[in-house]
Amino acid sequence: MTTSPQDPWLLTPGPLTTSMQTKQAMLHDWGSRDAVFIATNRRMLDRLVAIAGAEETHVCVPVQGSGTFAVEATLGTMIPRDGKALVLINGAYGTRMAKILEYAGRAFVTMETPEDTPPGLDEIDAVLKADTDISHVVAVYCETTSGILNPIAEIARITAEHGRGLIIDAMSAFGALPLNAAEVPFDAMMASSNKCLEGVPGMGFAILRRGALEGCQGNAHALSLDLYEQWTAMEANGQWRFTPPTHVICAFDAALDQFDAEGGQPGRFARYTANCRIIVDGMRALGFKTLLPDNMQAPIIITFKMPIDPAFDFQTFYDALGKRGFLIYPGKLTVAPSFRIGCIGHLGETEMRGALEAIKVTLAEMGVTNGAPAT
Repeated sequence: MTTSPQDPWLLTPGPLTTSMQTKQAMLHDWGSRDAVFIATNRRMLDRLVAIAGAEETHVCVPVQGSGTFAVEATLGTMIPRDGKALVLINGAYGTRMAKILEYAGRAFVTMETPEDTPPGLDEIDAVLKADTDISHVVAVYCETTSGILNPIAEIARITAEHGRGLIIDAMSAFGALPLNAAEVPFDAMMASSNKCLEGVPGMGFAILRRGALEGCQGNAHALSLDLYEQWTAMEANGQWRFTPPTHVICAFDAALDQFDAEGGQPGRFARYTANCRIIVDGMRALGFKTLLPDNMQAPIIITFKMPIDPAFDFQTFYDALGKRGFLIYPGKLTVAPSFRIGCIGHLGETEMRGALEAIKVTLAEMGVTNGAPAT
């Protein structure tokens, strides 16, 4: 795989390493009202709905900004002002959605488990039975705080059985992990251009059930984050209401070409799974311990417990790997000191084995003899 010689390999959950083809797609300028750009935008939206297996039931509505912009826009648009959400939390991104609802003035309750523990399905069922005011369940598919894979299909089943709407943060899952609207019923799913579809940062999007979105006029708490108005305007003339991130969209269209060429979601999942296996096996051979057991580990980002070896200092480790061309990610846990290594982006076996070799050399320079944690 190729990238610019000066670019580091990004072993992070996004932004991430992109292909030369994706980069080159940004070397032009487009008019936002031009027919060529409007056609590209339409093609992009249709392709995203197709990836979700939702062509007959859902629409895709984009929004400028990072994935969090799309999350905030979706929550504010899809949950009415008199609605109430049950937010499932086992990491920073569930917590962030609760904070968004607080800002938006929406009623909500939370169900929180530790970062290494999926939500309890029986508890979700009990909460929905007990509180009939809850209109929506809000869940994270892959919580990148730890890399845990939450049981989204089972959560969807329980939510549907109770007649509530499901809103899924699939930011670090969509395009790599299976998610088909015909099998996992949802009112809304949010993702962004710069995750598993391997575009560049600058655009989030939501795939929304048309029947639910049609009743959302007037819900939004912010003009620029009103997905109902964005949708109706775009349906009318194909144009964004406000200046679109033209270069991001055209790069994303090129990234989707590569996604299709790789075999779509199954192909992307296979490569990321291989990347994950290389890193997990290699790090375990050095004594490091993963936070999660393999059956809970999504092939997106891996959390490793911090070594107890007194010679290990994370900042020194991070900086040395960066000088060797590999950028990893600090930990975000409360349950244990940790750091993270991502598996996604335009990376394959060569880059992952290169990262392991850089880690071995760096540890030797630091005088770290074993990556084992305290527990």
